[in-house]
Amino acid sequence: MNFKGLAKKAGVITLSTAILAGGSGAVAHAAPKAAQDHNEDYGFSHMTRLDMKNMINQHGNPNFTVPQFDASKIKNIPSATKVDENGNKIEMDVWDTWPLQNADGTVAEYKGYNIVFGLAGDPKNASDTFIYMFYKKVGDNSLDAWKNAGRVFDDSDKFKANDENLKDQAEEWSGSATFTSDGEIRLFYTNRTGFDESKNLFGKQTLTTAQVNVSEVKDGTLNVDGVEDHKSIFDGDGSIYQQVEQAFSKGKVDFKDNHTLRDPHYVEDNGHKYLVFEANTGKDTGYQGEDSLYNRAYYSKSNAFFQDEKSKLLQSPKKEYAELANGAMGIIEINDDYTLKKVMKPLITSNTVTDEIERPNVFKKDGKWYLFTSSRGSKMTIDGIDDQDIYMLGYVSNSLTGPYKPMNKTGIVLHQDLDPNDVTWNYAHYAIPQKNSDDVVVTSYMTNRGYFADHKSTFAPSFKLSLDGNKSSVVKDSILEQGQITVDK
Repeated sequence: MNFKGLAKKAGVITLSTAILAGGSGAVAHAAPKAAQDHNEDYGFSHMTRLDMKNMINQHGNPNFTVPQFDASKIKNIPSATKVDENGNKIEMDVWDTWPLQNADGTVAEYKGYNIVFGLAGDPKNASDTFIYMFYKKVGDNSLDAWKNAGRVFDDSDKFKANDENLKDQAEEWSGSATFTSDGEIRLFYTNRTGFDESKNLFGKQTLTTAQVNVSEVKDGTLNVDGVEDHKSIFDGDGSIYQQVEQAFSKGKVDFKDNHTLRDPHYVEDNGHKYLVFEANTGKDTGYQGEDSLYNRAYYSKSNAFFQDEKSKLLQSPKKEYAELANGAMGIIEINDDYTLKKVMKPLITSNTVTDEIERPNVFKKDGKWYLFTSSRGSKMTIDGIDDQDIYMLGYVSNSLTGPYKPMNKTGIVLHQDLDPNDVTWNYAHYAIPQKNSDDVVVTSYMTNRGYFADHKSTFAPSFKLSLDGNKSSVVKDSILEQGQITVDK
């Protein structure tokens, strides 16, 4: 099942699960498989199977290894609490987070505060997945400095919007936030419906936006005063990006098919506004299905590797998942009023490799565009990558729209392979460019949701990452405070 609210425990849907073979009867007069071979790149970049296999050789390289954190020092976020309908205090999990950013991706200051939005909820209720606003005074980087302004949206906001997609909203999933030139806070997030076949609901995900009104009610305290201009932007078009109806429909539900259309990340370039997001390719951009297994563009420029890897994959228990794997980091242009202007081709796709390349994050630095995404080995179809492997992958281009080439030769930027029962297990890595540093700050969340009675999902300690053209490296001895989003020179 496709969910964020459960912290997506490592291995929830693993590819190591045995796949039963189909019928034993041979197909008469079947065309030779070689006749299906083709080489179509559709005019954009791809994560290739060769890159993913070569990436395995880079495991353990300190340049790409997430720092080891001291479990004894990890604390729950003190302010991450709420009161239930019976007046009981609940210590919440907090997982995916994103800062209020300027148009160039650097951390914004709002009236002397830094603001972070994040998914939070009751550890005992997997469906309790909503966006909260945390804030602190600029310059105070301690975990205790973060205060909680509560949920951004009221339960009634989805109905007040008079938006067809919002009326069935069940959860709020990840996104981004920008501090506009006119001093407003503009939030982008994922509206996710429930999954109820009787109502023809299949967990539809829609890129959504709202203006968040915030005020300082007294020194040191911010308040969410409600939202306005709450509306849907994009839910797929079918041809460039898969719609949920193409993956799931009445009478055809396959949970091996991980449909995604989420995690909108706002970016500006030359006066134009864009959203980069996680999706799956549509019918005209390299759709899922058995034919994709015969497309050399998804494997390598080497025909020898293509033929060998294809032969192995066709006999592999991961074949069915590889057929369905058509992840994409998509992009749309939006108007000044944050409505859809233009649907554009993906920046990069992961056909046959994985259905899930999460939280796309893009910014310009030193004349280069850097594109990052989080991904998990448990969703990949590459032999040698297992359920405990966690990645942040990176790609670089001279243009926002590509073509993008893998950083560090394969795309590896960060790797972690901790036991999911380790308190310091971390995911959803997010690179934040800095105003006053050549390094970027990487944030994430730590501790799997619901694994411990006393440890909640929490802000992980941040750390620094150095970018140099198409290369990157974790800065040695650069561990920062839990949840720290800025550094001073």
